[in-house]
Amino acid sequence: MEAMTTMPRAGRGLTVADLDGFPDDGWRYELLDGTLLVSAAPSVAHQRASLRLTLVLAAACPPHLELLAAPLDVVLDDRTQLQPDLVVAPRAQFTAANLPGAPLLAVEILSPSTRLIDLNLKRARFEQAGAASYWVVDPVERRLTAWELVDGDYVQVADVSGSESWTASAPYDVTIVPAALVG
Repeated sequence: MEAMTTMPRAGRGLTVADLDGFPDDGWRYELLDGTLLVSAAPSVAHQRASLRLTLVLAAACPPHLELLAAPLDVVLDDRTQLQPDLVVAPRAQFTAANLPGAPLLAVEILSPSTRLIDLNLKRARFEQAGAASYWVVDPVERRLTAWELVDGDYVQVADVSGSESWTASAPYDVTIVPAALVG
């Protein structure tokens, strides 16, 4: 069962340091501007799309960049720590524990319970943080939508579905076919 819960802010909200005391219990704990987001393990369709997209991105990834999959903390500030499904950033930017700062690419695979948060709140927060590209994959609709940062704002650069293909130029050249990500 997938579930997404948001906890209300208490005072100024939680900090990244507060998450250190949370249990390692199979739930995904994220912070968005001090608000706790809790979600369950992803579905099989979600995992399948994530794995297949990882393979496509990894095959094209240049050596100075690194592609990593969730769970990996992306710490945008002391009140925002997110775990996108996939991230691409310069190898030198990662610490032993996390990715401090915005990635070049953040990817979310949509689930019914996280859809609105991924499409709205997380997209806006990555835009604000300066993440160069943000993609969402909908495994049910077999669709990929991508945005790139232009003058501080996200501009949609792709919306493809089914067997349509799209070739990204950022953070590197790679061709994606949404239908190939699900099965």
